Order: sequence, then C-alpha cells, then structure tokens
Amino acid sequence: MTGERLRDGFWLTVKYIFLAGSLALIIRGFFLIPVPVEGTSMQSTLNQGDFILMEKFSSVERFDVIVFQRPDGTTYIKRVIGLPGETVSYREGQLYINDEKVSEDFLKENLAQDEERLPFTNDFEFQELMGVKKLGKDSYFVLGDNRRLSKDSRSFGAISGDNILGKARFVYYPFSHIRFV
Repeated sequence: MTGERLRDGFWLTVKYIFLAGSLALIIRGFFLIPVPVEGTSMQSTLNQGDFILMEKFSSVERFDVIVFQRPDGTTYIKRVIGLPGETVSYREGQLYINDEKVSEDFLKENLAQDEERLPFTNDFEFQELMGVKKLGKDSYFVLGDNRRLSKDSRSFGAISGDNILGKARFVYYPFSHIRFV
C-alpha cells in the first residue's frame, strides 16, 4: 500500500508542477511580459538595466508608459503625451494639449536634479513639428522623461496604435528598483 501511495503522490506532484508551469507560461506570454530597459531616455522613471513587466490588455491613456515597436523593428519605451485627435506643443517649458496647460508631475524628480538652466523640453508648435494640424485617428505622440536625451515623436513622428505592444506596469529587477510604474 505504501508503494501505491508514493506513486500516487509522485504523479500528483507532477500534475501540480505541470499545471503551475503551464499557468506561468500563459501569464508570461499573454498578460505580464518581461521587457528590458535599454537606454536613458526614460530616466529617472526607468533606468538602464531595469526589467519591467508589460501588460497588453488595457487601453492607452495620457501619461501611460508604453512599449512600442517602430516599423524598422526597434523597440522603445516612452510616455504617451498626445492622444488621437489632439495637438501637443511646448511653450517656455510648459506642456499644452489642445492649447490648454497640462501639468507633468512625473517630471518633478528630473527637474529637481537638473542643475543646468537650459530648457528641459525645447519649445515646439505641433503643426511646425509634425506637418499636420492634429494627431490622426490612431496616432499617439510620445516623449521620453529624460527629454534632452530622448529619441521620441519629436524626431520620428507620431506612432500608430498598431505598433503599441503594451503598457509598462512594474519594475521587477534589480530588486532595489522594484516599484509600480
């Protein structure tokens, strides 16, 4: 009888391990996808070498940190500033969406560390920069939080919603950086 119990216990353990592994693969593949952070354009929100978990099932809103892929295959992590149908501009370091001032509280840490007296975000008018009056139906304007060193919509234009892979939700490595985004 003891041999039978051991065999039953062994197969029960194998089933649990298989179930747990399958569940982990489903969660990793479809719900929480690990993504490495490369570059400094999102510093101090995300740092070079951080690993984030990205989810791809919720809708994109202003100031979400997203992961997207450009048509050339390069993957970027940036912050959504402008949504479809909007205009985005900067005047004297102030963000304007559809000509209304908008606060960027997430930049406070970067601005506090900024010892230079140069503009943190160079001024631009949307139509001059983008060549259109407003963002298209499925277009988003993205910027890095480290504005002086970021390659973003100011250089490569708006991104299509089809190119958005998901939203950054959580930094899980290194352990000293663990936090929600």
